[in-house]
Amino acid sequence: MPVRALWIFGHKQGQHGAVKFSRRYPTVEKRAKAFNKAGYVGIPEDDHLLKSLLLELGLNDESRNFVEYRDSCSRISKTNVHTVSVSEGKLWPVLAIQNADFIYACLPLVEQTLEPPPPLMSINSISEAFSLLSGIMLFIHFGQNTEADVSSKLTQLHALITQACPLGSPIDANLIALQEAIGGLSAYQTHKSPAWRTSRQKGKPQIEVHITEKVKSTLYDKGDDSDMWQVCGTVTCKCNLEAITPNVIVGLSLPANGSPLQDILVHPCVTSVDSSMLISSSVAIADDSAFNGPYKFPLVPPLESFHLCYYTSQVPVPPILGFYQLIEDGCQIQISVKLKLHESVKNVFDHCEAHIPFFNKGHIKHFEYKVSYGQLELSREKSRLVWAIGQKFPKSLEISLSGTVTFSSEEHPDDPVDPICVGNTAYVKLSFRILDYTLTGCYADQHSIQVFSSTKPKILTSRELISSEYYIWNSKAPAPIVWRSFFA
Repeated sequence: MPVRALWIFGHKQGQHGAVKFSRRYPTVEKRAKAFNKAGYVGIPEDDHLLKSLLLELGLNDESRNFVEYRDSCSRISKTNVHTVSVSEGKLWPVLAIQNADFIYACLPLVEQTLEPPPPLMSINSISEAFSLLSGIMLFIHFGQNTEADVSSKLTQLHALITQACPLGSPIDANLIALQEAIGGLSAYQTHKSPAWRTSRQKGKPQIEVHITEKVKSTLYDKGDDSDMWQVCGTVTCKCNLEAITPNVIVGLSLPANGSPLQDILVHPCVTSVDSSMLISSSVAIADDSAFNGPYKFPLVPPLESFHLCYYTSQVPVPPILGFYQLIEDGCQIQISVKLKLHESVKNVFDHCEAHIPFFNKGHIKHFEYKVSYGQLELSREKSRLVWAIGQKFPKSLEISLSGTVTFSSEEHPDDPVDPICVGNTAYVKLSFRILDYTLTGCYADQHSIQVFSSTKPKILTSRELISSEYYIWNSKAPAPIVWRSFFA
């Protein structure tokens, strides 16, 4: 989604502001007139806009006085999104972010009428504009922040923005990578390239698509405390193509029993997507918001590796069900852990471990245990047991551990402490990784990736499932509650 203009204003406390960078897009401005109709407000000169923006942000001398529309209690402030009063009327939505001695501003294109003002959530260009401003800020403040260094980066910014935001359409927010690509170009290149893509890929044409799903879980094994779990996915791509302006379609697929992808957030290089895909939300009251695909992402890929999209999903069950009991008796603790791998999960692990930490109890002096599978070890700091399960669960898919842990009565300054895990409040944390598998079933294959180019690139796809914040709390003691059911 395009932007109408970009600015960087310099502003120091007690001084007048100055225009450090300005970029306007006349073609996008024509589209704004067509879309916004009677609500269209033209962009004033940079100096006039700066003065109005400083007044809106309360950063000039006049801002010391009370301004009704800005300072009254009736105003609902939306973070970083402002309405700027200019000579022609109200300019909205102006994104403005203060960082150090600069104000980074952007005016996204709203592809609808502005009267009445549409909800911010319905304006797709808002998120892309934020991403572009974040990339510019990261580039300006990366490395040494000397005055000469910042001045040099501001000079380079015109060429970088031409590539990152051609004709006003953001396609790449990583300006640091673009700078490195431009710096590596030969001065004697003879190929013809558009102004926004001055570099070409080297080596054999290849496309890599990698899906990483992280599963979070909090298990209590209690009737009144609901177990919680969720999957968060990231699709990473790297397109090494010889075409000057490569057009690619990356498709993601689900099996018949796969869990729908929700809360999808796409990279700015994606040119268009099905609106049903974006509105599928995990917090929707109705279940009909689920979008089962196909998930197709047309894009003009940037030069470096990038995150094509993020998503969440509510899978029916967690991959590993857990049960943990801890009972304290003086300097000794009785523990019991049971784990069960769900039958639908691929039983081939890259690694699988259960970490059993003990806080506020001192060092472990002695421990006796009985384990049905795997090996149990004491950590180097003598405050945690590590149950190395290995690369497979047994055929029964169930394993157990029980034992007695004795702690030293002597206190040491390096004894681990935790403000939550006091008394019998304790947890087991699982750490595992499964290659070539996702919990939702999401996958990408060669047939789902289309490349509109004269060359046929090699396509590599991979996926993995990783545990993240996977906790099993002691069912015999209080625990931090994420959600409590009132119907249990």
